[in-house]
Amino acid sequence: MAARRRVSPTANVPVGAQAWSVLAVSTLAFTVCFMVWMMFGVIGIPIKKTLNLNATQFGLLTAMPVLTGSLVRVPLGIWTDRYGGRIVMTLLMALTVPAIWLMSYSTQYWHFLVIGLFVGLAGGSFSAGTPYVARWFPKERQGFAMGIYGAGNSGAAVNKFVAPVLLVAFGWTLVPQVYAAVMLGTVLLFWFFSYSDPAHQVSSSVKFIDQIKALKDPKVLRYCQYYSIVFGGYVALSLWMVQYYVGEFGLDIRVAALLAACFSLPGGVLRAIGGWLSDKFGAHSVTWWVMWVSWICLFLLSYPQTDFTVFTVNGPRTFHIGLNVYTFTILMLVLGIAWAFGKASVFKYISDDYPTNIGAISGIVGLAGGLGGFVLPIMFGALMDITGIRSSAFMLMYGVVWVSLVWMYWSEVRKTQVMGEHAPPSPLAQMHGTNPAAIQGPSLQEHWRTT
Repeated sequence: MAARRRVSPTANVPVGAQAWSVLAVSTLAFTVCFMVWMMFGVIGIPIKKTLNLNATQFGLLTAMPVLTGSLVRVPLGIWTDRYGGRIVMTLLMALTVPAIWLMSYSTQYWHFLVIGLFVGLAGGSFSAGTPYVARWFPKERQGFAMGIYGAGNSGAAVNKFVAPVLLVAFGWTLVPQVYAAVMLGTVLLFWFFSYSDPAHQVSSSVKFIDQIKALKDPKVLRYCQYYSIVFGGYVALSLWMVQYYVGEFGLDIRVAALLAACFSLPGGVLRAIGGWLSDKFGAHSVTWWVMWVSWICLFLLSYPQTDFTVFTVNGPRTFHIGLNVYTFTILMLVLGIAWAFGKASVFKYISDDYPTNIGAISGIVGLAGGLGGFVLPIMFGALMDITGIRSSAFMLMYGVVWVSLVWMYWSEVRKTQVMGEHAPPSPLAQMHGTNPAAIQGPSLQEHWRTT
């Protein structure tokens, strides 16, 4: 007899209009915040020329907003648990408006670095919005809801569509002025169309130290490592790709930004699908395949433009190996899709393991991802200055993915039971809605005895 499928009591709970309004306006706000956060990825190119910066200095310039956005993630997540996401998100976005506007008046390198730190507050919006949105939905739909919200990462692609047009038409100084106006409008829109629910807040009797005790769990360290790739790598490459296309393939900045968006756009928009897949197949399965796809893509992207000579019987012959712009863009597209799924699956881990402490845990994991986005562009620049090889950025990422694959195998895959009553259901069992343990049949020994 087939085993009955367990149905969660919250599986069919209807989602109210307020929840959908919160999700929609929060996703819009996060998109704008991410667009602002990635601003240096485009306007940094003319600034680099004006200030005569080397690759390492350019990497530091693009990374400064990422640093602040990373460091504020833990307190923002905890404050969201305690005070609610509506007030935290509103104040956070409002604080960035003056800094964004002042960016257009910067003239020296240190001006950009300092103001970039304040602009970077926009990047902390992820840790405020994720628990805020998740708590409006039942557990079985939280992966999808967080995936929709996380699609605001596509603000990196929006930046690549908008900023080059403004830059070419009016100069780079207009870009921060327009972005400041857009952010101000978003603050007002968010405040009027979002809601608060006191039931979503952690009790005021809960102490700060109580909220972060779960960080001692070694699982959190693994999630930090995964997220430093799928999010930190995404941020770093989003900042790096426009100048990479310009330098490697000699493209105009508008064409370079358009092609770079082929990585940034799916890396943000498809996060919602990653959330749905994580709800359906589990966070582990999705993350495992994301890492393998990343490993393959980064292996191919790492190979530099190479000429080699072979001495044949008819004399020396020279061959060229290297990716052209079309193959390169296709690989970046696939990588962006994989990382979109991975960003959602990592947070599905968190919502499954820490349902009452999402804010604090998402804050620390977000911090790790953000720090990856800060450190990696600087390392990209340093490697390029040292080796002179642009694809060294992908070589570095390839090595980091190797670490995650090995760690994931020893901590998760190796412990997975592939046979027996506790094994994951087979596709056949899933099709018939049965538990593998309930599928009866003669044992192997009995089969051999009868034959």
